[in-house]
Amino acid sequence: MNALRNKVQLIGNLGMDPEVKALDGGKKLAKMSIATNETYKNAKGEKVTETQWHNLIAWGKTAEIVEKFLKKGSEVAVEGKLINRNYTDKEGIKRYVTEIEVSEVLMLDSKK
Repeated sequence: MNALRNKVQLIGNLGMDPEVKALDGGKKLAKMSIATNETYKNAKGEKVTETQWHNLIAWGKTAEIVEKFLKKGSEVAVEGKLINRNYTDKEGIKRYVTEIEVSEVLMLDSKK
């Protein structure tokens, strides 16, 4: 049961090309976002699609894979954990961020 704690699995499409930075010591960090869609019928019987955006980060080897193979629009399945952090912006306002730290990536696009 311990393996179920703080585990996130999503399938969606990248909304942007991954932003990859090389940090001190050579470790890489990739930032990206994916959109997930949920479709249902409302009370009038009309089909409604809701889109949710999720911020993702990936470190090390996972970031290198993301950098090499993914681009805007790529369909992916990701697995990871939720990370909450905060920072103070230039105006002195405290901001809160929730991200998914990706540990596994599965590319779902068909080969062309």
